[in-house]
Amino acid sequence: MDENLDSKDNKIGILLVGHGSSLPYGQEVLYKLAEGYRKDSDYPVEVGFMNIAEPSIAAAVDTLKEKQVRKIIVVPAFIAHGIHTKQDIEYVLRLREDKRPSKIHNFDENERIDFDGEIIYTEPFGADSRIVEILEEKVNGSIKTPKKV
Repeated sequence: MDENLDSKDNKIGILLVGHGSSLPYGQEVLYKLAEGYRKDSDYPVEVGFMNIAEPSIAAAVDTLKEKQVRKIIVVPAFIAHGIHTKQDIEYVLRLREDKRPSKIHNFDENERIDFDGEIIYTEPFGADSRIVEILEEKVNGSIKTPKKV
């Protein structure tokens, strides 16, 4: 259980946001992360994609709304900030009105969320030491057993 958050009083939901891809593996990875988190959490967890893949961020928020969530903690599944995390996703979440999203993806109004509760938008994963451990593991595993591309 997540000890610092009170799921019953605050009706909290978790939204893991990914970029989206035309290749199914990208979506599968995000769903596996969500499932892993869900195992030790009392909160409803949904996955939404910025573009290309379904469900959209707005559709995932709608699913959380159906579960009577009043606060959504949005976690961008990105290593670092970029135009998508600082402009596009914030725009879709209605956390910014001042800038249209990047020219990479043209959002229309129905792609923006419709939610009256609180949105907490976290930082991307960042240069976390646990990611460094994964990096070391990948490099060391490749040295021991080279993988042909």
